[in-house]
Amino acid sequence: MSIAAQLFRGLRLTLVLWLLTVVVTTLPLLGLARLVAPDAASGSLLRADGRVVGSRLIGQGFSSARYLQGRPAGAPNLAASNPELAKRVAAAASRWQSAGVTDPAADLLLDSGSGVDPHISLAAARQQLPRLARERQLPLAELERLIPQHQEGPLGLQAIGPVVNVLRFNLALDQLASTSTTQSPPVPARR
Repeated sequence: MSIAAQLFRGLRLTLVLWLLTVVVTTLPLLGLARLVAPDAASGSLLRADGRVVGSRLIGQGFSSARYLQGRPAGAPNLAASNPELAKRVAAAASRWQSAGVTDPAADLLLDSGSGVDPHISLAAARQQLPRLARERQLPLAELERLIPQHQEGPLGLQAIGPVVNVLRFNLALDQLASTSTTQSPPVPARR
């Protein structure tokens, strides 16, 4: 068999396998996903004023003091015995203390394992409410009412307690503000 014939045979086999794996298998599954779980199939996107502002499943960074802050992200995972971890946690604790949070919750200090956790604990969310009330000039009680409205969990059989979705909470903050003034949706900080 000549090299050209072998090449042609290899290309044919590649095309057949591609058709089987992409067209015959994947496309029908994507179509089924759109029918069964359209929100999840489209990325669980959240919209504000008709534009996509993020996904409820992927954590976003917010740099403005007017927004609830999520977990630190983007840094490598370090072992508890690594001195660099202690330095990072101390620096994060210092930043939170300068923002008025004297005893920050662990999820405000420690990096997200995946780097994209969209939730923080109820304690971490509540610790930020006085700052949000100051920044937005809103009563603390009004912000407290938002917590149960945006609480999720406990999630399935996982051992974690109830959490707050940071992006959803921040969109609700802007909804509160829009009742008094017009404001654009939150734009997550670039990581």
